[in-house]
Amino acid sequence: MTAEALTVQYRVVVAKKDERIVGPVGADVVVTVPLVDAAAADFDPTVAFMQGKLKAAGHTGAILDGLRSGVTAAVIADIVAEI
Repeated sequence: MTAEALTVQYRVVVAKKDERIVGPVGADVVVTVPLVDAAAADFDPTVAFMQGKLKAAGHTGAILDGLRSGVTAAVIADIVAEI
């Protein structure tokens, strides 16, 4: 399966047991980041991933593609904007 064909779920953790989720249940890739990090003015998902603040599980190629393309940043920004 190619990285483009994989489904991705994004989670922004607001508090313990309180997550805002975008994407299908049972997604191939799950990206999780705390709200405190995602809402920071200088938030960069690639840097957060390298620092271990943004967690990702699943196909590494799909994770890196999302970070490189800006899709991850855009989806997380949309989630934060709705909170």
